[in-house]
Amino acid sequence: MTESVTSNAQLDEVRAGLVFDDRYLWHNTGLSLIQDAGQFPFADPVPHWSSPALVGRAKQLIDLYGIADRMARIAAYEANDEALLRCHTPEHIARVRDLDRTGGESGEGAPLGPGGERIARLSAGGVMAAVDDVLTGSVRHAYALVRPPGHHAMPDRGMGFCVFSNVAVAAKHARARHGIRKFLILDWDVHHGNGTQAAFFDDPDVLFISLHQDELYPPGWGAVDHTGAGDGAGFTVNIPLPGGTGRAGYRAAYERIVLPISRQFAPEFVIVSAGQDASILDPLGRMSLTTNAYREMTRFMLGIAEESCRGRIVVAQEGGYAATYAPYCSASIAEVLAGGPVVVPEPYGPRAESEPAANRIGLDAEQAIERVIEVQRRFWTM
Repeated sequence: MTESVTSNAQLDEVRAGLVFDDRYLWHNTGLSLIQDAGQFPFADPVPHWSSPALVGRAKQLIDLYGIADRMARIAAYEANDEALLRCHTPEHIARVRDLDRTGGESGEGAPLGPGGERIARLSAGGVMAAVDDVLTGSVRHAYALVRPPGHHAMPDRGMGFCVFSNVAVAAKHARARHGIRKFLILDWDVHHGNGTQAAFFDDPDVLFISLHQDELYPPGWGAVDHTGAGDGAGFTVNIPLPGGTGRAGYRAAYERIVLPISRQFAPEFVIVSAGQDASILDPLGRMSLTTNAYREMTRFMLGIAEESCRGRIVVAQEGGYAATYAPYCSASIAEVLAGGPVVVPEPYGPRAESEPAANRIGLDAEQAIERVIEVQRRFWTM
């Protein structure tokens, strides 16, 4: 499935793979408002936030800075009904199929253009392909630069720009096809990964951790006391953080919550839902993360994977809507996975390192972290 890296890579082993398909850029979200099928009433067209340009620009930067030269190309394939039915109802799959000719809403704020069914299946299948190549040893890590995103998609409907639950589908595929039992799924998208949480809320073999802006989207999801149900009690860890938390606060959350819980869980495989909408310039979030923050989070998750499961990790693209900034954050993630030097520049300039949120934990963030620790002590040694 993987193509070999270019001859100038000079690596003893293929460190990382990259999933990207030009057809992802064909996913047409139109000019609609975020939450309904109408259009803005302006004379000049306003593109949907989930624009194809974002993933396309990320791929352009990965190529431009030579990162792709150090990564094996992994071919995406379309998720079939068997794979999708592990997470979604037959009715939702049929609805997406019916929309293929005309386009329309696949759920709540999850538009699909004509021909979109195949692309949505290709997005879920792209994460599955990344999982396949990591688990067969073709690559050690992989970045699935896919579109549309998936972490909001519910079993019976699309939601929040997401059509199928890409990461959940891929995890259940890894379980069915490769026999992997224990997964750590970490979601750093600024919005709560409600679809992924719903897929595994009662599953003690999936540790789902979400770092997100508190009470942003979707309403009612991601509270600190949402910790799982039944046998899965304690295996959902929600870390809602206040707006403006920044790199220092995220680092503290990783060191004081994510790392100790992950070590005790000891996953066999790690998947990251990587939304770059916690960035400092994102129009849909207020978390103030910079490219170095995304590098740091990627290194942190790589460290967990190296310690627990021989480095087996897949990073799957989710959100990120800052037209000129999110692509740099995504390219910085690929840079770390590929194991190369820092080559992607910081568009925000020197201020990215000197801004207060990068260096100091605010009182609100400190209190939020302590609240999570207090709740999680019921289940883990903290």
